[in-house]
Amino acid sequence: MNNTREVEVVVIGAGQAGLAGAYYLRRSGFEPDRDFVVLDHSPGPGGAWQFRWPSLTYGKVHGMHALPGMDLTDADPSRPSAEVISAYFDRYEQTFDLRVRRPVDVRAVREGPGGRLLVETSDGVWSARALINATGTWDRPFWPRYPGQETFRGRQLHTAQYPGPEEFAGQRVVVVGGGASGTQHLLEIASYASATTWVTRRPPVFREGPFDEDAGRAAVALVEERVRQGLPPRSVVSVTGLPLNAVIRQGIEDGVLDRQPMFDRITPTGAEWTDGRRLDADVILWATGFRAAIDHLAPLRLRAPGGGIRMEGTHAASDPRIHLVGYGPSASTIGANRAGRAAVRDIRRLLFREPAAA
Repeated sequence: MNNTREVEVVVIGAGQAGLAGAYYLRRSGFEPDRDFVVLDHSPGPGGAWQFRWPSLTYGKVHGMHALPGMDLTDADPSRPSAEVISAYFDRYEQTFDLRVRRPVDVRAVREGPGGRLLVETSDGVWSARALINATGTWDRPFWPRYPGQETFRGRQLHTAQYPGPEEFAGQRVVVVGGGASGTQHLLEIASYASATTWVTRRPPVFREGPFDEDAGRAAVALVEERVRQGLPPRSVVSVTGLPLNAVIRQGIEDGVLDRQPMFDRITPTGAEWTDGRRLDADVILWATGFRAAIDHLAPLRLRAPGGGIRMEGTHAASDPRIHLVGYGPSASTIGANRAGRAAVRDIRRLLFREPAAA
């Protein structure tokens, strides 16, 4: 253990949630490298945004909220969001001297001596009194399993691997999933593919009218209740429905967004339903979401019987040292900012037994 480095707080992840936490640590008097360290396994700044497909331009991004302390201004809406937001995050890290260490893979977080936590990484071991886990979901794409899936002779890929619409030119594409990514993929691919089919487990829910603050609070409350019960979190987006805007309306009118019920099995050449319907396909694109990337916390045994981590505010109910920012109700850009501030406030109370000034 001689090579173990000690800090007060380790922040895992440098996406929106991790940078917000680091910002509030810095603002409340913690010094990077001395009092806290930010570890990020990505090759560069930008969090999960750096991996988004090129056709997702900044103008198509819904609800990107600025990081605390520095607005994102004069962004070209025609540029890929991966470029715009990665550059913004890079500028943010430099402006506030957050000294993010990358690429560093966190392998496990364990109980250490003296009530400290040991964070085992590809770059050695860190010992900390508190942890801000901000690992998001991008690294855990969810792939449902269906009978016959392994027999399909075409291509299967997930949203996390989506390359853009041009690659599907002339192909018959099945898009699985009723969320924002699924509809975006369909609307892009339709003009390139020879045919598209949209299948979902449940009928999609379209939301008409403005999404005001009351509706937002109600949606967040539903997600909060799940994590209080120790259930796996659903995203805030999953309980808000899809906005019925002009683009979506056009997709419905054109027949692109013509939802079909979920198939029952996959065949070597496509899919089939129990009622005898068959569909030939070249590609199955799984726009089926992501799960929280928290396997490295498994040694701490935080999971509740329901399968999730029971939360009180931003910290695990069973361990006030462990804060999950960007988890459950804070899994949105504005939610991550607020949760980062709340986590630092609670960490100061835990470490110093005094109200936080953050």
